[in-house]
Amino acid sequence: MSETIVMDIARQTIQVALMVAAPMLIVSLVVGLIISLFQVATSLQDVTLTFVPKICAVGLTLLLAAHWIIELLLGFCRNLIQSIPEFIS
Repeated sequence: MSETIVMDIARQTIQVALMVAAPMLIVSLVVGLIISLFQVATSLQDVTLTFVPKICAVGLTLLLAAHWIIELLLGFCRNLIQSIPEFIS
């Protein structure tokens, strides 16, 4: 197994990890920004006001994106397993 193959696998792994995490991170960022603007406008500084909506939004996003995430991970694993003979030789 050459260094090029190892670097390619590492690049693909990081790319898949970022693609899997991106929907939840983006939704969390947007919800956090909206809640922060609401808190600034109302001068209401409650910790649960930021935590609960973020958890609900991320959970909903995970439910909606679960099929896509599973397909992405299965495709990556399938390609990796099918490439094993190439790595050995």
